[in-house]
Amino acid sequence: MEKATEAGRAWFDELLPPDDDVTRRPMFGNLAGFVNGNMFLCLFGDDVAVRLAEADQAELLDAGGRPFEPMAGRPMKEYVVLPASYREDLAESASWVARSLEHTRAMPPKQKKPAKKG
Repeated sequence: MEKATEAGRAWFDELLPPDDDVTRRPMFGNLAGFVNGNMFLCLFGDDVAVRLAEADQAELLDAGGRPFEPMAGRPMKEYVVLPASYREDLAESASWVARSLEHTRAMPPKQKKPAKKG
């Protein structure tokens, strides 16, 4: 798994909304943002990916984003990596994170899996 640099982690932390429903947890050996147990934002290496509705995915892909593939050839449905140029435009990046949060917040809460009996 690609590890993030300090700059990548700092960008992720700037983008993570200050919302009582949002949690920051490790994922893919990096960081991720969750709402109602569903991931909406993740850092993979120094890439930031957001979970979006289909129309928003197409718009972000047209703007220079790319499908999120934590493993080559295995894209994660609904997730698009923000264009690298957006690192210089916090407002643009944050607007995509806000769309992602809104889309993911509307999903049913993730149900916790029952603990395995040992």
